[in-house]
Amino acid sequence: MNILTFRTQEELNKAGAGIITGLLQTNPRAVLGLATGSTPIGIYRELVESHRQGLVSFSKATAFNLDEYVGLEPGHPASYYTFMQEHLLGLVDIPPQQCHIPSGIAPDLQAECTRYDSLLEEHGQIDLQLLGLGHNGHIGFNEPDATLEGGTHLVELKESTRSANARFFDKPEQVPTHALTMGVGTILKAKMILLVVRGADKAEIVQRALQGPITTDCPASLLQTHPHVVVLLDSEAGGLLK
Repeated sequence: MNILTFRTQEELNKAGAGIITGLLQTNPRAVLGLATGSTPIGIYRELVESHRQGLVSFSKATAFNLDEYVGLEPGHPASYYTFMQEHLLGLVDIPPQQCHIPSGIAPDLQAECTRYDSLLEEHGQIDLQLLGLGHNGHIGFNEPDATLEGGTHLVELKESTRSANARFFDKPEQVPTHALTMGVGTILKAKMILLVVRGADKAEIVQRALQGPITTDCPASLLQTHPHVVVLLDSEAGGLLK
């Protein structure tokens, strides 16, 4: 596990974007696992700027998103489909048919999970999986539990997760109670994992995830078992690391 700490958000964003740009320059057909939330926005901004400057193309890449809320139409302003269009996928040259996000409005959610897993298998390993880190240690929407699912599945969101995401909705009660998410097994199959964490409020869970015991009570701790993880932290998020 390669842990890098940055003094400024700009330095962190450029480092994260540089890793993804470098991958696409050496492997234009890379399969990218993408994340949402506030954490990757600065990295996506740098990637869009690099694309505008002609430094990187997404035209042959394939993108798979980690998760999507259940019950939100793709056009809903808080859906992860909308998020990705506004921050990355709609601003670069990746063809729409090469962008994949679970459907939270599928009539049969279990069948949708099976479909998504089959699509992932067709494309082989994800070359780079981008992750954020929840306050309770979740990655994707894999919440702490006695056991964790390996493949894409329906999950009931913890109240702490819903509260953290309430800022993206007009009212807290509008935050969906369920989501579809890639499983931890799928995440750990990626060739490389890029974990990005920001802020002093994440310092305790960063320490638990990276240096604490490996346990399903902190799903991100399972990243310790992966052979190629790069962690990008600001100085506040890394403040409790030994």
